[in-house]
Order: sequence, then structure tokens, then C-alpha cells
Amino acid sequence: MSHAPSTAPIQAKAPAVLVLEDGRTFRGRAYGARGTALGEAVFATGMTGYQETITDPSYARQVVVQTAPHIGNTGVNADDAESRRIWVAGYIIRDAARRPSNWRSEQSLDDQLREQGVVGIEGVDTRAVTRHLRERGAMRAGIFSGSEAGMTEAQLVEKVLAQPSMTGARLAEEVSIDEAYVVEPADHGWTGETLATIAALDLGIKAMTPKHFAQRGVRTVVLPAAATFEDVVAAQPDGVFMSNGPGDPATADAQVELLRRVLDARMPFFGICFGNQILGRALGFGTYKLRYGHRGINQPVLDRRTGKVEITSQNHGFAVDAPLDGPVEAPAGRYGRVEVSHVSLNDDVVEGLACLDLPAFSVQYHPEAAAGPHDSAYLFDRFIDLMQAEKAAPGSGNAVLASALDAGSEAGALADAAAAELGTHGSKVTGTQPRHSHAEQTSTTQEEN
Repeated sequence: MSHAPSTAPIQAKAPAVLVLEDGRTFRGRAYGARGTALGEAVFATGMTGYQETITDPSYARQVVVQTAPHIGNTGVNADDAESRRIWVAGYIIRDAARRPSNWRSEQSLDDQLREQGVVGIEGVDTRAVTRHLRERGAMRAGIFSGSEAGMTEAQLVEKVLAQPSMTGARLAEEVSIDEAYVVEPADHGWTGETLATIAALDLGIKAMTPKHFAQRGVRTVVLPAAATFEDVVAAQPDGVFMSNGPGDPATADAQVELLRRVLDARMPFFGICFGNQILGRALGFGTYKLRYGHRGINQPVLDRRTGKVEITSQNHGFAVDAPLDGPVEAPAGRYGRVEVSHVSLNDDVVEGLACLDLPAFSVQYHPEAAAGPHDSAYLFDRFIDLMQAEKAAPGSGNAVLASALDAGSEAGALADAAAAELGTHGSKVTGTQPRHSHAEQTSTTQEEN
């Protein structure tokens, strides 16, 4: 769709103010809808992918600060949205594009925010806001424009403090679907036989995730967050997947119990982000809130078994409290050994878990990378291998997973030695083409069917 350049005059924006719960204020101009936005202030460090950011359900009830200075340059379009709507509670940027310019643009970001009632603020020193959040931690915040922007700062702080904290927030059901739906491989270019069927629990799933599975020949039955074990079994899956999502994992008791039944049945499992935290809880580990979280498309993660480093896309404010020295027996008592498979190179936060006696693994980051690098796309292939091995010979999936985890053990030993001597780890993973890609589907199907 092409659009003629706008000739409308640039109109002066109404004043707006960002108020943090500790009393710090930042003044700017209204962007998007006018009114009040309340939520937890967090910062995202991606230089690109603003549309994917605002439509990521994991950002529900959060006021997002974009650290990249120029936002909205390429407008927005229907194809790049990661869900059915914008989920951020509020939006904070420095320099808004006056007129977006891109051949794929269908609408300006400002207009879309306004249409969906999302209050934003522009003209803010986002570097100062980010530094403040790094030093003080993510906190409750409010954006006020229109009539409320004229209230006293004390009155605005009172409004900010009246909102609930993200700790204890149960949000997955709010962003999830109401009814199940199916994503077929044939709808995304796959022409071979279906390799597997998965039941995917939508805790805030992004559109790119089932698409990645479909491009590899996997049929995805997407279920609501409130789905039961009986709903999962009814989908006749070869494996179970739990998605990313917002809120405090300590509130996800129903999903934890569901996953325990999945593990008890030895059904192959793969979780990302919120799904990683649920696996951690199901195994008996605790979770905790990070000071300011990991949000961006440039987060380095070490694969502890191979010594390789992946640059990952992340969006999480909670993490699993599991020992880095492992493997250890799962605290829940009946799931055997588990180890931390991946760790953040920025702060040693747990970024992945691997069960050694069950066909189950998870990562804290986003291998679907929308937006972001594709270093971690191999994880979709790993899950397919796991499911096919279990289907062919129940109980053999652990050997496949162990083999995948042990691949490059020599590189891992070298990385450990280098870490001890120099404090450095590995190198960036390359080669992001899916092994079960469209280009290879014919030979793959023949080999695996």
C-alpha cells in the first residue's frame, strides 16, 4: 500500500507529564491518546521493533520507555503486529517521527495509539528516565495529559501509588484467548506431511511463535490460559508448549499444576519466558522479581553446555531461583535431575532449564525473536527432535535432549577454562536457517517419516 506524503500542518501537542512513584517527574508532550495511563515503568533497549514491542502481551499493565531516540519512523502495519491489539499501558519516547515513511506503512504510530486509547508522552529525556529506573528499579508510574496534567505533583503521585504493584499480579488470563484455534503448517508454506502436533497454552503468546512451528511442519493447537489437562489431552498432542506472558509467575498455580500432570505423563515439554518460570515452579524452584528486568533485543546469553553465546530477545521482570551449580535433584521430589542450561552474561540470571530425566526444557528468552536476532531459532528444531524421538520410542527423548545439550562439550570445556582465566565466554551462534525449513522439507519429511 502506498501513501502520498501528508501535507497537513504539524500541530502543537498538549503538555504531558510522566510521574514515578518515588516523586520523580519528567515533562513532555502528549503522544497518542490523551488522558491517564497507569502501570509499571520499564525500559526496552531495542533499536528496532517498536510495533512488535507494543503488541507483545507480555507488556500488559506496563508503561514502556523506549531507549532508542527515534520512534515511529516507519509507521505501523497489520503484518508486524504480534497480537490482536496494543498491550502496553503507556508509552514513553524521546523523538516521535513527524511523518512516517516506509512502503509497508499503513498508519502512523501516533494515530494507532490514539485509536486504541493508549496514552503516551514524547519529548522526554528517555536516557535520564532509564538511568533512574536502573538505579531505583522498575516502579509504578503514570502518564498524565489533558486536564489531569494540570494537577499538583503531589496529587499525581497519589494516583500513581494507588495502583497495584506488578508483584502478585495475575494477568495471563486477561491477555489470553477465549477459545482455542489451530495454526496449520500448510498455511505457512509447508507442503510436506505434518511432523507433529503440539498443544500450546496461550499465556500471552506472540503470533510469530506458532508461525515458527508451522514453518517447520508442526500443527499448533492454541489453548486458553485456563485450559485443563483434559483439554490438552483432547488435542492429541505430541508435545506441550507454554508461551510467554505478563504478570507474576507466583500467581500461576493452575498452570503449574497442569504442567506437573504433563510431566507426570512424560509428555515432551518446551516453555519460553513465562513458560520457563512455570517449569521452574513445577520442578519446585521459586521465582523472584528482578530489579529492572531484561527487556530488549540485544541480551547476551551463555549456553553453559556448549560455551556458545546467543544474542537474544527478552522481555521479563521475573526469574527462576535455581542453583547455577548443577545438576541437582528437582526440589518437587519426583522429576529427577535438572540443571540450569543457560545464563545471562549481564547478571547471571537463570535463562534456561533442562530436565535430565524427563523430556522437558525451557528458556527465559524469546527464540521467535519478533523483533530481534535469530540466534535461538534452533530451539524449535530441538523440540521437534524431542517429540519425534518420544513418538518413535517412549523414553528415548531424554537421550536426544542430552545429546543436544552435550553437543559441543569440548567447546564448553574450553569456554569454562577461558572464563576462569579471562572472564569471557564463547562466541555468537551463527547459522539461523531452520533445519526443518521450507527449503529442506522434502528431504526432512522423507528422513523423518
